[in-house]
Amino acid sequence: MKIAELKTFVVGNPPPAFGGRYFLFLKLKTACGIEGVGEVYAASFAPKAIVAMIEDVFERHVLGADPFRIEALWRNVYGRGYTLRPDVSLMGVLSGIEMALWDIIGKAVGRPVYDLLGGKVHERLRSYTYLYPDEPGSHAYSDSPVYSVPDAAAERALKYVAQGFTAVKFDPAGPYSTFDPRQPSLERLALSEAFCKTLREALGTKCDLLFGTHGQFTVSGALRLARRIEPYEPLWFEEPTPPEAPEEMARVAAQCRMPIATGERLTTKYEFARVLETGAASILQMNLGRVGGILEAKKIAAMAEAHYAQIAPHLYCGPVVGAANIQLAACSPNFLILESIERWDGFQARLLKKPIRWEEGYVIPPEEPGLGVELDEAVAAAHPWDGTALHLVPRFGPVEPPD
Repeated sequence: MKIAELKTFVVGNPPPAFGGRYFLFLKLKTACGIEGVGEVYAASFAPKAIVAMIEDVFERHVLGADPFRIEALWRNVYGRGYTLRPDVSLMGVLSGIEMALWDIIGKAVGRPVYDLLGGKVHERLRSYTYLYPDEPGSHAYSDSPVYSVPDAAAERALKYVAQGFTAVKFDPAGPYSTFDPRQPSLERLALSEAFCKTLREALGTKCDLLFGTHGQFTVSGALRLARRIEPYEPLWFEEPTPPEAPEEMARVAAQCRMPIATGERLTTKYEFARVLETGAASILQMNLGRVGGILEAKKIAAMAEAHYAQIAPHLYCGPVVGAANIQLAACSPNFLILESIERWDGFQARLLKKPIRWEEGYVIPPEEPGLGVELDEAVAAAHPWDGTALHLVPRFGPVEPPD
């Protein structure tokens, strides 16, 4: 069995665009006709550049390769160009390709990927959603009170709880910037505390609160914020300091009563090993479209298990990464919770021939072979993206108080 073809898709995500402006999918096809789908989560270049990277890696390493030889292919891509170090864009490309290879392998042997990585240990997977606004087309900070008004956020959270969610995530700490880390403003400290207080009073013990930040703060700034929100028992305090220096995040973890979560911007076992060795976090949020793929994520989950840490796969992209996250979560004993884009409905569902199964707050792992999902190419083709914007754009320049 040899890989013979590559097809890429840059798909625009129509309003309300939950999960990002666009998604980057790829398909690999063997000479005998088995197809596998993958998704690349790379945000540091425009999609046309990422597609060129995918094509380059495919031509040099994947075309004609045996899809079962994932370890060898992974090492050859990881070390290409005399790198042999975590490269976030290259690992995003490798992640999507590796994901598609596992899809092919699973289909070739007629088993879900989780059965090939130790077997299912969770019959259902607890999931959470970000607090997305009700208003059609609204997703910017300035667009919706859900992002800035605690009562509006609590009202939205109650609707999610009524649907079956037992955890919601929100991030009132303000915008992230290319000049981070910094001190939080007094305004944002007060707003963050008000969010946690209002949500806890509205939800009681029916729902966990997941407090998100994006590495905005210095150690002392993160600790100032932590002291304000700790009384409301968030399940985690996410990425309180930038991910480049886990030893600094470890100083927050050592002085904070909340669990620290991190990992959406990290890639490979090597970066996650530093998180675990320094004690920077006890909840790892690897994104399988960036971290190096499914097998790399399984290795990280195993390292975490040995450190009594848990995994909570991150998702801010499309449903193919979501499907890979599900495969990893299903076979990982130390799985905690899975990020969902609401209930996997809307455009996320339309992109798949059979939607991801979500029931009363839980994702049900599929029984189908491979990743258990099939990309609907007609829907993907009907929503092309030809823009030049990056997937995520921080504020360029310092954030001055009050923000």
